[in-house]
Amino acid sequence: MRDNTMSRARARAAVGLTVAALAAGATAGAGPAAARPQAAPAAAADCSAAYRIEQKLSSGTTWRMCWRYDSKAGLVLENVSYRPKGEPKPIKVLNSARLAQIDVPYDDGSVEYDDLTGFGFGQGLVNLAPGECPGGTIRTVRVPDSWDPDHPDVKGLCATTRSRGHAYRMQGDAANKVFQAQGKDLLVYTVNQVGWYEYMTEWRFQDDGTVHMNVGATGSLSYEDYDAGDGRGWPVGKGAKAYATSHSHNVFWRLDFGLDGSSKTKVEQYDSAVTAPARGRQAPTAKTTRTKVTKELAGDSKAYRWWRVVSATGKNKDGHARSYEIVPGPTTRYPGRSFTKHDVYFTQYNKCERFASNNPGCARGYPKSVDKWVNGQRLTHPVVWMNVGFHHIARDEDQQPMPIHWQGFAIAPRDVTAMNPLTPDELSWQNGHWRPRS
Repeated sequence: MRDNTMSRARARAAVGLTVAALAAGATAGAGPAAARPQAAPAAAADCSAAYRIEQKLSSGTTWRMCWRYDSKAGLVLENVSYRPKGEPKPIKVLNSARLAQIDVPYDDGSVEYDDLTGFGFGQGLVNLAPGECPGGTIRTVRVPDSWDPDHPDVKGLCATTRSRGHAYRMQGDAANKVFQAQGKDLLVYTVNQVGWYEYMTEWRFQDDGTVHMNVGATGSLSYEDYDAGDGRGWPVGKGAKAYATSHSHNVFWRLDFGLDGSSKTKVEQYDSAVTAPARGRQAPTAKTTRTKVTKELAGDSKAYRWWRVVSATGKNKDGHARSYEIVPGPTTRYPGRSFTKHDVYFTQYNKCERFASNNPGCARGYPKSVDKWVNGQRLTHPVVWMNVGFHHIARDEDQQPMPIHWQGFAIAPRDVTAMNPLTPDELSWQNGHWRPRS
């Protein structure tokens, strides 16, 4: 039985150090940054121009946020708000949003990495070429605790806009009348290298208020791991050679909602039950029930279940409480660790609880993972932890370089505005009204 845990760990750390040094050197060679960060912004309603991202999309929606860079979590977004057309002021959505861990256990049981808190994710920020941020702006980031303290600045934060296709389409009353719009997104992302992997942390802010959080893994398969056997890996060389070891990527995000400027949000769970058709009915029936989540919860996604975070203070123009629905993405839940056994955790805010596993910020003896923090506390300031897993069984096409594979989720506005914020003016009268189309 082999024991190469330490050699793998050293390889990951060494590659990360080399990339960080090269990235910093390239930045230094390019000359001083135009807007060089000096310190992280305070947690306030606003931030300096160097740390502010503000974008008005062509549809009329404006997104605003502050950013900072954490030595372990990497990019952190704070005070996120948007203002759709027709709203008198910006609507705050999030106090903060960031990654909370990337846990990578290998199928042969030889090693498990906690990329954020143990293997230099934050220090692995890389420079982005102009072509990687088309039509956008690349910000210079000062990397805390840089491996190369003489060159801590990296041109590594892209903010740009992209089209996403149809936002909606509807045939009008007349045969030749079509209402349609092409959606626009604000895209904010960084790329961090950890060992042979390059992680793209992407945040997409749609003009309809939806936010997508995604992590894409690309780069290279580690040649140090071409030694697995059947059932633990997959051959990527000629014949039965170079078995790349299979492994999981368990990605966690941490969201602190601040809907309408208040952290005292509420959490609700919805479940629908489908029953067989009753006598005289043509189809089965479905009934949806609401459960108020008043205490900390470890939740599991399943068919006909969803959650929303509800504003305690704000309502839309129809008098409905503003909220955001959590929209899970495809996942392979990893059963090997207690903290990866659930899809979502709702915990009471505690400033020391920052990472979903191997959390370094709390006092000695304090539990180290998010599952242990769910202990029945009453939720008055809930924090949302999302866990999305991907089981990576390599294939020939993963070399070389490895095509990016994505995992993530979204939050979607539910009753934040009284109508679709992209509704054409001539249809605005139809709020709550209906008439047949000829």
